[in-house]
Amino acid sequence: MTESAENVTTDDISKETERNNLYEYLDRDDFTSEKYKIEVRGLPKYYGIGEFKKFLGDKLELEFCKVKPPRKGSGWLYVSFRSAESRDKAISVLHGVMWKNSKLSAHAAAPAPDPFIKRKIEAREAASKRSKTEENDEPVTLVCSKVLVKKTTIPLWDMPYPEQLQLKQKEMKTVLIKMGQQILKENKNLKDWLSSQNEKYEGLPCELMPILSADLIEGYRNKCEFTIGRDTDGNKIIGFRLSSYAAGSTAVGPIDDLCHIPEIMKSAVKILEEFIHRSELDVYNPVNHTGSWRQVTARTTRLNHLMFIIGVHPQDLSPDDLTKLKTELRDFFENGKGAQAKVTSLFFQILDRQTGRSDESSKLEHLSGTEYIEENLLGMTFRISPQAFFQTNTLGAEVLYKAAIDLAKPTEETALIDVCCGTGTIGLAFSKHCGEVLGLEMVADAIKDAKVNTVQNGVTNCEFFVGKAEDVLSPVLHRTTKPTLVAIVDPPRAGLHHRALVALRKAKKLNRLVYISCDPKAAIKNLVDLARANSKHYSGEPLVPVKAVPVDMFPYTRHCELIIYLERLAKSE
Repeated sequence: MTESAENVTTDDISKETERNNLYEYLDRDDFTSEKYKIEVRGLPKYYGIGEFKKFLGDKLELEFCKVKPPRKGSGWLYVSFRSAESRDKAISVLHGVMWKNSKLSAHAAAPAPDPFIKRKIEAREAASKRSKTEENDEPVTLVCSKVLVKKTTIPLWDMPYPEQLQLKQKEMKTVLIKMGQQILKENKNLKDWLSSQNEKYEGLPCELMPILSADLIEGYRNKCEFTIGRDTDGNKIIGFRLSSYAAGSTAVGPIDDLCHIPEIMKSAVKILEEFIHRSELDVYNPVNHTGSWRQVTARTTRLNHLMFIIGVHPQDLSPDDLTKLKTELRDFFENGKGAQAKVTSLFFQILDRQTGRSDESSKLEHLSGTEYIEENLLGMTFRISPQAFFQTNTLGAEVLYKAAIDLAKPTEETALIDVCCGTGTIGLAFSKHCGEVLGLEMVADAIKDAKVNTVQNGVTNCEFFVGKAEDVLSPVLHRTTKPTLVAIVDPPRAGLHHRALVALRKAKKLNRLVYISCDPKAAIKNLVDLARANSKHYSGEPLVPVKAVPVDMFPYTRHCELIIYLERLAKSE
């Protein structure tokens, strides 16, 4: 053995192995947008990503899968493809082509290193430097995983609740100021009106009411999506990720000390954890995509109903293996230790190996108990299917809906259009106060629940329709029979589709709108579009904000719901 070979340490070998693993993900069968990527340079100074995508797909007929937006001020970007053939065709077509008076160039791009492995190498090297320069210092103590999981899930866990409310009230004020500025930028006709509003409401475009909250601020969360993985010591665990993959961590933290999760859910999760500990199947490893146990979704209600949706990656399991696994789960929760968890509705879900989402070719499989759970809200009973949306804080939802009703002030002459109605909770809550409710929702199972909820609560003035809001809103609006029309919009975090907003603007009878947002910053674009000047595209007078009510649906987190009440601004105003 040579002297140089003798000097090669185990640590050196480990470092070299990690560096080799930086690009190991490219050899897997799973698709990655890094594998067939090109770099496009020479782009014009001003253009939109949407424009560029249309240029690639419609004009050049290239089959790309992803365009990665460029860094601000850069004249290049990445475009990804699903095969080497598509990538090579794109290079030959794009290289030298003119677009917006700019000559483009295209070349194959090097893939990015695995961010998880990269961060591990960086952490090792940083630790090595510290050990050389700080040999006399005491070792750095790692943050306890119980504290870290609090910081990632309930970051305000150590802040007194009154201070949390003050913080959120202040943040909502900032959102409204930004919204007012954006509205003025897009509709100069509102300058005088906005100036008047600012004088009335201390610089705000509308009145901001004091933040509302439910009496129960702990154990309020009725739905959680838990990760099945390994803790910092390598043990199987069900909890929440301590950090992101790109940040260099795949460890999962415990839920024992998380105050927003109800005890019935914690106890049931711990019991399922025992089953997974005894299972021969390994937990899913996001680094190399091995292992089967991946996630469990838990839903609880005030009626002590508990739903589990257990998601696994099938990997190489045969149909017989999967059948055996499902039988073992069913027997565990019906006759074994799992009976103590009192799961009233049990489902099994096959997950896509790469994305972790439900495989489109398969559906949820009902294993045991009822196919739904039920919840009481505002004196009514609601059926909730596994994939149906329901507010994650039931008591908070009651506060939210009461505030929405107070803002809308419906009467018997009012028709309510409930956009993104879910299982019909908002519409049914309004049904006692208005003459007619028409709800629409894209999730078919949620509409089934809404119709059942209508019947079992003895409500006769509600109808519900399946479809995307942008597709079915216009025909639903034409079904209304009442002289006054009010819309309530409770869209997903990303907001309402543009075509749906245009349809609301066009509805002549619609003079009032209640917009509920779980992400007020993201909702600004929708609210600005509703307030744009009357034009060929945005026909109808603008709908402008009149009053805003914050509702704290998520104590101990930074999230806050905001209800914005809007009215049609007449030309005379």
